[in-house]
Amino acid sequence: MAAFVLQVNLKVKPELVGKFMAAILANGKATRETEPGCRGFDILVDPADKTRLMLYEVYDSEAAFQAHQQTPHFKNYLEHAVPWLESRERHIWTRTAP
Repeated sequence: MAAFVLQVNLKVKPELVGKFMAAILANGKATRETEPGCRGFDILVDPADKTRLMLYEVYDSEAAFQAHQQTPHFKNYLEHAVPWLESRERHIWTRTAP
């Protein structure tokens, strides 16, 4: 079965990087540890620019991703951390291998 992948490119407001990192790390940890449909939630930071991040999330299916969006930790992230961003660009992929 092909997996549902979400890639999110983020640009954090420079003065809020520390707060944002705490929030995204908490969201990622809760996602990985409590959601059975989550295969992975990677948080990547540009080593040359700490305000640029990429999220690489892998779910069993689009339904598993939709369930993720209903969780308290995701709703908390949306409410509190997303306003700390200068930009957020989402791309959906279908993972075909491995």
